[in-house]
Amino acid sequence: MQEEADLLIQLCRENMESSVSHLEKELLHIRAGKASPAMLDGVLVEYYGSHVPLNQVSNVSTPDPRTIAIQPWEKNLIPEIERAILAANLGFNPENNGEIIRINIPALTEERRKELVKQVHKEGENARISLRSARKEANDGLRKLLKEGLSEDIEKDAEIKVQELTDDFVKKIHILVVAKEKDIMTI
Repeated sequence: MQEEADLLIQLCRENMESSVSHLEKELLHIRAGKASPAMLDGVLVEYYGSHVPLNQVSNVSTPDPRTIAIQPWEKNLIPEIERAILAANLGFNPENNGEIIRINIPALTEERRKELVKQVHKEGENARISLRSARKEANDGLRKLLKEGLSEDIEKDAEIKVQELTDDFVKKIHILVVAKEKDIMTI
């Protein structure tokens, strides 16, 4: 029975780690006024009949804090890449010179910064909801094990471990959200 309780705690930890890594990915997509290749992670380009991620058909870099440069491996892909960027509806306007595609990232207005901070807090809250859900699943599993013969001491200790895990991951989420908020509000 102890092994099953430990397994539940481990599963809870994995779910919480996955929630935090999902939050990290989501925060990468929220632009803070600085160019980042990660801003184009969701862009899929039509390449010989299939949709592939942009970074698999080109080199995506940031030559300066306000510009993303896309160097396609095949020049005939330039119109496809431009179409894919526009279709992704990211608010970017790609420009090409026949060799390379450049995207200029405009500076954020104060109002837009505040909207982005709200979006960051919403993503943080979604991650916390996911943590609470993982905690509830683990605690429900422990109660079920208690009915099947797990000792009350082991069940209480496991519940305490689950709560400590939850507290640790809530702190991690708070740190990520505060850092991203600071990043967005820095001009």
